[in-house]
Parts: sequence; structure tokens; C-alpha cells
Amino acid sequence: MMAEKQRWQYRFDNFKRAYFLLQEAAERHQSGELDQLAKEGMIQRFEYCTELAWNTIKDYLESQNVVFKQITPRAVLKEAIAANLISNGEDWMNALDARNKMSHTYDVKRFDAVIEKIETRYLNCFAELYEKLSVAYRGDDDA
Repeated sequence: MMAEKQRWQYRFDNFKRAYFLLQEAAERHQSGELDQLAKEGMIQRFEYCTELAWNTIKDYLESQNVVFKQITPRAVLKEAIAANLISNGEDWMNALDARNKMSHTYDVKRFDAVIEKIETRYLNCFAELYEKLSVAYRGDDDA
């Protein structure tokens, strides 16, 4: 009999979909298939993938009895580093900064710089999180 899903698992399902959509956009960009509108869509996918990532981390760590003094993206990421859930804290913090900047400004020049970082750095962060939480997810299903 399968145990009922935990909150973090529902959130992980959403993160996983967002991550795969962002991967798809990056693959299309690398093959030269993205016009300006599609680049804007890729940035939006990055924004919600980043948001879902840190919220998934928060929910997962809370399920592991981590108690947060404050719940902010940076505080959650610091706890995730301490718990060895993520490894490249600098890239994660930069991803948060990029997400915040792109949410509040429209700068075409910045789009290309952020897209390059998505492809060379941030997707790796999301991939690591996806792999580690996939293992935890399967482990919880077996319990």
C-alpha cells in the first residue's frame, strides 16, 4: 500500500515539470529555434523553476525536521547546503538574483546574459536538485 504523498512530493512534481520545460527551452535555444518571444518564455520558465526549486527544498527540509529561523529563499538555500542537498551555493544565489532582476525589469541585453547562465550554470543546479530529490521521492514511496 502506497503512503500518502507528502507536501514536498507534490511540490517536487511541479518543480519536475517546470525543470523539464526549462530544459526543453534551453535545447531549442541551443539549436537556434528561439526568437525574442520564445526567449522571454524561457526566462519566465526559469523564474518559476527557481521559485518552485527553493519552495520544494523548503518543504523537503521541513519534512526532514529542519526548523527555519526565517523562511526566505537565501535562508532555505543555506540550510540546503548544510544538509548537502545542493552543492553550488554561489550559483544558486546568483540564480535567485537573476530571477529577481528579470521579474522586475525588462532588459533585452540582460535576457541573453541570463539565458547563457541558465544553460551553463543554473540548469546544472536544477539537475542536481532533481536527481537528489528523485532518489528521496522513490525512497519515500517504498516506505
